[in-house]
Amino acid sequence: MYFEAAGKHNTEKTVELALKTARERGIGHIVVASNTGCTAGFLKNATDLERVCVTHVNGFKQPGQNEMPEDVRNQLVQSGMKVLTTTHVLSGAERGISRKFGGTYPVEIMAHTLRMFGQGVKVCVEIAVMALDAGLIPYGQPVIAIGGTGRGADTAVIITPAHASNILDTRIHEIICKPY
Repeated sequence: MYFEAAGKHNTEKTVELALKTARERGIGHIVVASNTGCTAGFLKNATDLERVCVTHVNGFKQPGQNEMPEDVRNQLVQSGMKVLTTTHVLSGAERGISRKFGGTYPVEIMAHTLRMFGQGVKVCVEIAVMALDAGLIPYGQPVIAIGGTGRGADTAVIITPAHASNILDTRIHEIICKPY
């Protein structure tokens, strides 16, 4: 499915399509990007699936701060969702180096290339690899990843992520939905 425009107004439909696809295809794991917990909240009742919420890294907006309120994080965990906050695999330290010294580096080129398919596709790859590296999803199995452009969700993919050390072995099998 293609949405007319990117944005959080697509969140409910994106999650609906992702859940439907997971259940139809027998995919038991969903990874969702959610900075404040709002998007992850759409998956709280999907207790038949293993759910992982990947947040922005601490310090993304302000040094030492996380955008997800602690009470929201606790609610997600109490619903059975795993919540991961860690360094972003497609920026992290490399972005710090490029800011300090200028220029573009290989991981940033990879991120920009993925953005050619849409910001949400880049986010889906990133969060799936991060969840795999953290041991929160199984190695070598397709999962569904949900990402977006800014706030909310507008993209869902079926993906078999590889560990960051072998990121180019990651395979996007199907784009379930994305902005046109």
